[in-house]
Amino acid sequence: MPSLTDPTDPTDEAFLDTTADRLAALPTVRAVTLGGSRAQGTHGPDSDWDMAVYYRGGFAPDDLRALGWAGEVSEIGAWGGGVFNGGAWLTIDGRRVDVHYRDLDVVEHQVTEAEAGRFGVEPLMFHLAGIPTYLVVAELAINRVLRGDLPRPAYPDALRATAPDHWHGAARATLAYAGTGHAPKRAVTQVAGAIALATTQTAHAVLAARGEWVTNEKGIVERAGLGGIDELVAELTPEPRSLTRSVAHAETLLRVALEAR
Repeated sequence: MPSLTDPTDPTDEAFLDTTADRLAALPTVRAVTLGGSRAQGTHGPDSDWDMAVYYRGGFAPDDLRALGWAGEVSEIGAWGGGVFNGGAWLTIDGRRVDVHYRDLDVVEHQVTEAEAGRFGVEPLMFHLAGIPTYLVVAELAINRVLRGDLPRPAYPDALRATAPDHWHGAARATLAYAGTGHAPKRAVTQVAGAIALATTQTAHAVLAARGEWVTNEKGIVERAGLGGIDELVAELTPEPRSLTRSVAHAETLLRVALEAR
């Protein structure tokens, strides 16, 4: 099992324990987790520390501010609302730490929804295709629990059945509009953006079909075997027929990738 800390820095373990203790002591917090690259053992020495507080019955950001750590603490819902409902960017003992708010009532509802194959897609800054509401279920499956008790869900069979069609349908619609609405007008930027969006949507489809959890968009294009789209985007030109052909080529590449999952 990968280490939760950087073996080159013996102070990391003490830092993690102390930080988890202070977060777990906040009112209404029932669990604290470590996520991101450090939970998966893929981090480097300069990687951020991604942590989450799971609370029940409301959470007061002022309680987090009162700990005195430097940085920005958002209000509940300030990061767009929905399942990803806020957090903080902090510096603790010289380390960059992101703290995410997780409402246990919301998380448990999304576990139930995912087990039934149901989910939505919500907009979130820095996420091209938005985030599926099952992201918070994926976090339970992947993140390391530091304090408290949380379930460790497997990838639901029902979600593997419904999510690929949803994501691929969105990708097809995205490219169809690019082919008829943007390519004839020499709109290179919009065509490039549509191909990028459709590729990300298809990556979600491929990984869902495999039953692989996704917690953000970092690296999912490569994980899904869609890195070849980069060359197509790099060769876009403003000539309408060329743009139309590029959109059609993208449609083929994405369909083949999903079929070959």
